[in-house]
Amino acid sequence: MSVKIRLQRHGAKKRPYYFIVVANSTSRRDGKFIEKLGTYNPLTVPATIQINRERAMHWLHQGAQPTHTANRILSFKGVLYLKHLMRGVKLGLFDEQTALDKFEAWNGTHEQLVSDRQDSHKKAKAASRIQPIIKKVEETPAPVAAVAEEAPVAEVAAEETPVAEAPAVEEAPATDAEAPATDAEAPAAE
Repeated sequence: MSVKIRLQRHGAKKRPYYFIVVANSTSRRDGKFIEKLGTYNPLTVPATIQINRERAMHWLHQGAQPTHTANRILSFKGVLYLKHLMRGVKLGLFDEQTALDKFEAWNGTHEQLVSDRQDSHKKAKAASRIQPIIKKVEETPAPVAAVAEEAPVAEVAAEETPVAEAPAVEEAPATDAEAPATDAEAPAAE
């Protein structure tokens, strides 16, 4: 009998919600399972995952094989990293306290990244709600009273800035009689 760590679908149509379970590989997807390890909600940003790390580690050490999606979830929550560190302890590369310190450092930075992503998503969502309102306000025409009040201000501003006018110089068109004759233009009188 092969044991799998996999997802069991719950929730309404187009609103999935999953249990992370340990089940016999021959049992149906939503059927009988051995133990429930946690939950996975893909509809939130970022996806909400709650898992019992100790029990997941226990089943991984017993030989349970995670499915592709369950493997990604276990990796995201650090269960596979913790398994890797515990293997280093077993091989004598470092002690258990060092392994737990490494895991806690990784977990702290990981949780910070998740909370930053959650905050940026909330800000983007709020901005997307405000943008149509701002656009609508900008597109609405100004009231007539406001336009009437702005016109005299523009005229006063134009009157206050004097524009230097250059004196107009009128030039009379030159006639043929007044134009001096050049050697090239004058016909030779022979």
